[in-house]
Amino acid sequence: MSDRESSTFTAGLVQMRSGPSPQTNLDAAVRLIAQARERGAQYVLTPEMTNILEVKRERLFAAIAPEESDATLAALRELARRLRIVLHVGSLAIKLSAERAANRSFLIDESGEIVARYDKIHMFDVDLAGGESYRESRNYRPGEVAVTADLPWGRLGLTICYDLRFPALYRALAEAGSSFLAIPSAFTKQTGQAHWHVLNRARAIENGAFVFAAAQGGLHENGRETFGHSLIVDPWGGIIAEADAEPGVVLASIDPGEVRAARAKIPSLSHGRRFEMNERSEIPPYLHAVRGSA
Repeated sequence: MSDRESSTFTAGLVQMRSGPSPQTNLDAAVRLIAQARERGAQYVLTPEMTNILEVKRERLFAAIAPEESDATLAALRELARRLRIVLHVGSLAIKLSAERAANRSFLIDESGEIVARYDKIHMFDVDLAGGESYRESRNYRPGEVAVTADLPWGRLGLTICYDLRFPALYRALAEAGSSFLAIPSAFTKQTGQAHWHVLNRARAIENGAFVFAAAQGGLHENGRETFGHSLIVDPWGGIIAEADAEPGVVLASIDPGEVRAARAKIPSLSHGRRFEMNERSEIPPYLHAVRGSA
């Protein structure tokens, strides 16, 4: 490990309240990212759906663009270059065709180059109490590949929102060398109140990794209410930075050495054993994939 990989750095999380206008959302993101940089952030993460939060299908597809012509992505690449930061765009809605989009995360380096892309694997298709219902798969094509990327300070595992409920993904990312787990989100207020803190802390604890979870927060123009409470969680499960429900920025100093220390105390990554289910049980396909990865 290089000296830079072992050094501390400052992580900043941008909490937003995105609406249906990509330009308005971009203006808010630029302001908050710059604020994070002014306060010393070297790595900045924005939430899921940084560019738009729109549930009406026709309005969504009228507003979004393919990656090569997406104005938000181009502007944020230039901002990363100008501010000299590692900018992780939690996700953008990217048009793939007239009927399908990708919920895609972008990791941008200090020169403005895209060094990693990740398409959200798990689609949020749920019916909640009080008539709250979501069908993400109606508009978005799920990703199929887990992604890691090397930051100057260690390896990052990229995920998005509903992925948080699938611990096998995070174990695979940790086993692939990730010291940091990014979970940009737009958690509903209802599910966030019940599960947000415990799930983020669990992913940190069980993998001995830092969790960076930038979130959407508050009552949006379309009537959806998101939970907020962007979190930075250390590898022992302690919350070291947290927002409320309002747009803003939270920061924390990150020491990669804490990952090594936590994994030395509880070396579960090296203790994990692959196993077969008994002949009466069927192993889900994703467990076959994870089992074969180590």
